[in-house]
Amino acid sequence: MHLFKFLIPLILCASLFSCTNNKPVLTAENYPTPPDVEKKDCVLTIHNDTRVDPYFWMRLTDEQKTAEIADEQTQKVLDYLNAENAYTNNVMADTDSLQTKLYAEIVGRIKQDDQSVPYVKNGYWYYSRYEKGKEYPIYCRKKATLEAEEEIYLDVNKLAEGHSYYSATGLEISPNNNILAFGEDKVSRRIYTIRFLNLETGEFYKDQIENTTAGGAWANDNKTFFYTTKDKVSLLSDKIWRHKLGTLANKDVKVYEELDPSFYIGVYKSKSDKYIMIFNSSTLASDYYILEANNPEGKFKQFTPREGDLKYTLSHYNDKFYIVTNWDAVNFRLMETPINRTNKVNWKEVIPHRENVLLEDIEIFKNHLVILERENVLHQLRIINQDSKEEHYLKFEEEAYVTYFGKNAEFETEHLQFEYASMTTPFTSYSYNMNSKDKKILKRQEVVGGHNPEEYETKRLFAPARDGELVPISLVYKKGYIKNGKAPLILYAYGSYGNTIDPYFSSTRLSLLDRGYVWAIAHIRGGQAKGRQWYDDGKMLNKINTFNDYIDCADFLTKEKYSSHEHIYGYGGSAGGLLMGAVANMAPDKFNGIIAAVPFVDVVSTMLDESIPLTTNEFDEWGNPKNKESYNYMLSYSPYDQVKAQYYPHLLITTGYFDSQVQYWEPAKWLAKLRDLKTDKNLLIMKTNMEAGHGGASGRFQRYKEVAFDYSFFMKLEGIKE
Repeated sequence: MHLFKFLIPLILCASLFSCTNNKPVLTAENYPTPPDVEKKDCVLTIHNDTRVDPYFWMRLTDEQKTAEIADEQTQKVLDYLNAENAYTNNVMADTDSLQTKLYAEIVGRIKQDDQSVPYVKNGYWYYSRYEKGKEYPIYCRKKATLEAEEEIYLDVNKLAEGHSYYSATGLEISPNNNILAFGEDKVSRRIYTIRFLNLETGEFYKDQIENTTAGGAWANDNKTFFYTTKDKVSLLSDKIWRHKLGTLANKDVKVYEELDPSFYIGVYKSKSDKYIMIFNSSTLASDYYILEANNPEGKFKQFTPREGDLKYTLSHYNDKFYIVTNWDAVNFRLMETPINRTNKVNWKEVIPHRENVLLEDIEIFKNHLVILERENVLHQLRIINQDSKEEHYLKFEEEAYVTYFGKNAEFETEHLQFEYASMTTPFTSYSYNMNSKDKKILKRQEVVGGHNPEEYETKRLFAPARDGELVPISLVYKKGYIKNGKAPLILYAYGSYGNTIDPYFSSTRLSLLDRGYVWAIAHIRGGQAKGRQWYDDGKMLNKINTFNDYIDCADFLTKEKYSSHEHIYGYGGSAGGLLMGAVANMAPDKFNGIIAAVPFVDVVSTMLDESIPLTTNEFDEWGNPKNKESYNYMLSYSPYDQVKAQYYPHLLITTGYFDSQVQYWEPAKWLAKLRDLKTDKNLLIMKTNMEAGHGGASGRFQRYKEVAFDYSFFMKLEGIKE
């Protein structure tokens, strides 16, 4: 019986693998003519260099986008985006039934009446759950024990009624457990209004604070709430305020203003509940101000004077602070300092810098200190007894995996909650007794319909880059896969901001694996897979390494016959979309198709415009084009500026009309320029979500329609119809 069940997927898998050999020849000539778009030359000159941008006119202001009646320019942009959507729907019409099937598969694997792992905070067990057929979470708690009566304190489904987009985030409950503060966004611009809910009566307070980042920190008086507002043009977080419950927002007191536009700022409460902390963070530096939570009207004290290349994070523990810092430590080290002597001159080393180990994070308990480290891509958890200083590591057996801290809100406990997954093993929440070393599963992600990790295989490879570095690749495929260069392979990557794409589990990805696709993650420079230097070697004037690494990974996978250039597909979003755009210009013949999601492609023009969100605080990531050297370097890879008359692979571009991170006009302009100059007849389409922003649709299930659309594009290029 079990053998029979095991053979069926292999037989099906073999038949699906064989169908990829019948890859269709697709050409845009088989479809109606794509929309025309007006050209209106805009001359842009700096450093005695002139660029002519015929599509600069597509840019709209926030006021134009949100106006009830569209002006002439807005209407022209809307007409163009809608025309492109109609053209895309026409091109993809033959995949409609496939999209429906994929969506049903993906959603069908999700446990609809799911619940998060409960955690204890201040006498209550907190968790969120979903009800069958509903899009949004329901936030709940139980007093003292999990056997107590459930209290629903926020049902997001009710708040979202009547809205095409809705997000509730940054939930913060007052120390007396009676008041909830949270931020809501009804547009998808990540501009939140903070609201306050009386958890005893179920009634909202009249207090509403607009133009915030959501979230914040309660003082211990249960009346004072600290929060962050944004610059209304750039959307950069720039001010911290003190709000007294029951007063008008225009009476709030500004307690901090950041004047350097290269910094993000925010405010939070220490795990110990003893301090309110203001953080300031740029690419290169950090800065903190602290205030005792019992003294909300006091003055915030700077932790240590700001330095241009000093990064650190803070955690309070008893009579000292722990500091994770890059001070004389590229991969960071752990320091400590007394609460009354916080200047850097007083910091003492606890864990030294290690050349091959990145210290990413710490979790503090009364009796234990837990360190999250990364060595050669993989995470490690290191447990240290606060008294005896004895230590040990948790052991993980798989070749490629990810682990990280769970919700550890309780300070006086011997139990560490952590998460674990691999590309074959679903996300699993564990409770680990740091004394006895006993481990138990709290919850494993349920894949409805069943998932057997033994039917899939994950590997860790190392691709030689052109400069001699070895670039890690994590990949997964269904067993039965034949390494003969004929299987389709999706090569996913990001490669910016030090963000590492870990080898995680995805139930949605099973729809690809079960149809014979290989999923590979290229851990390219610009992330921190191999430490902080790996990041430094992929930003600023080293950015070309990010693109070269990705291309070299594609070449390696072809050489090793995991796939071939006729069957390899590029996939990346946001800064990963920049990667896709650069690669499409630099090595178009290496890929059969590419999906660039919300792509940051108009690098130079965006970074020259300081009114656009994410510009001034990212000069240390990309460079400031007002500097000639940076301008020339950025121009050399900027996807929009480097579009040329040449062959391009099949391309799907996605964007959101209300995107505040990467404005819709970047991909729209890129599409228009590509269509004007490319010499091939390959597919070139763009799908704009007219009701969403950078993260796509809100709600639990709606977003998977976008995933199903993306997957159907990949399958269309392989001739897979079901």
